[in-house]
Amino acid sequence: MFDEATNQISLKDALSFIVDNRGRTAPTVKSGRILIATNCISNANLYPTYKNLRYVSQDTYDEWFRAHPEPFDIILTNKGSQNGAICLVPEVVDFCIAQDMMALRADKTKIDPLYLFAALRSQPVQSAIKNLNVDSVIPHFKKNDFDKLFLPLPNRTDQEQIGGLHFALCSKIELNRRTNEVLEGMARAVFRDWFVDFGPTRRKMAGEGNPVKILGGAIRPPAQAQKTAALFPDRLGENGLPEGWAEKPLKDTGDIVTGKTPSKKNETFYGTDTPFLKIPDMHGKMYVLATTDNLSLAGSQSQPRKQMPAGSISVSCIATPGLVVINHREVQTNQQINTIVPYDMTQTYFIYWVCKQISSDIIVGGSGGSVFHNMNKTTFGNIQVTGPLFNLEREFSEVVSSFHKKIFQNEEENQTLAEMRDLLLPKLMSGEIRLREGG
Repeated sequence: MFDEATNQISLKDALSFIVDNRGRTAPTVKSGRILIATNCISNANLYPTYKNLRYVSQDTYDEWFRAHPEPFDIILTNKGSQNGAICLVPEVVDFCIAQDMMALRADKTKIDPLYLFAALRSQPVQSAIKNLNVDSVIPHFKKNDFDKLFLPLPNRTDQEQIGGLHFALCSKIELNRRTNEVLEGMARAVFRDWFVDFGPTRRKMAGEGNPVKILGGAIRPPAQAQKTAALFPDRLGENGLPEGWAEKPLKDTGDIVTGKTPSKKNETFYGTDTPFLKIPDMHGKMYVLATTDNLSLAGSQSQPRKQMPAGSISVSCIATPGLVVINHREVQTNQQINTIVPYDMTQTYFIYWVCKQISSDIIVGGSGGSVFHNMNKTTFGNIQVTGPLFNLEREFSEVVSSFHKKIFQNEEENQTLAEMRDLLLPKLMSGEIRLREGG
């Protein structure tokens, strides 16, 4: 339904087709066609991400599903904690969708598809979706309520300009995110080669001429590579580590501090001075540039021993493996996070990758709690890690520093782009501001 008085259209009338599969789980197999679930859909990403994937057979793909998404359809999660999350279907569709999500196909005669994507992601429409939830326990935005969700509908030229701008900003954010994935993979490869597989030592033992020339895809000048190679022992010792290396507890790398939440009874403790880091702030990040909560000067001074400097490494200590971030400025954290303050800040990147490598084992293997698998400070600090020579830890940080610096720059740019996009979008949709002069 189009409301001429308000220039709005209902979501129901904006669509030509809905891919809505059965509200039950498709039969899965070990390999085959990719099946994405609601955890793959986020308003932070342009396209679905592949996380915790399942697979279906070709027969299931062909016969079980009612329909499949097509390029530039819009995926909407309509049930659960991710209710209302929106992603665009890419040009190459190599997946099918699970339950609790739908693919929406715009009626191009009524609305520009990229504008529809932008509108559904705008804050006013996202809030309206939440208000249409029919279950307070498990949020659920029903297809039958699509006629109750109204979207602003400017003229076609404005739609195309708004949709195009929103898509361009999202595309740049997506490009930066994928670049960071590559850079992070390169740094991870160097760490694993040096400190997990002991590749340089093994290559020396095998008589290879240049044992550290290729570092996770990064080729170093021969002289620099040979200088680094000299820092590695020539053979493995009886303990299976490079000769002269040993295991040491994580606490030997720095002070470990478990966070704490200042009393919320004192409202003056919360303000804008010090970022207050919580686990949701850490998802998908290497650096946390913004937090949902901040402390006032009084709040941060109320627990000065919990003030973590820039260059410290924060790790989730509940059952959320892989959540490790580098703090780029002073922060405080809640009680679900352990933070390592390196004794030597030149080792920040080394300690970060140590924690990334062992985070899953730390959280699950050292559980001290039956529900959240809590990792207390003592158990966390006693985790054994491979202890190489000091110069090698510093050398590693030097090698990967360019990767980390670029990742940080991209995350900063993405934050700026996202803020610009989210600020402009509602104003453009309402007509408060325009991308061109005239009507």
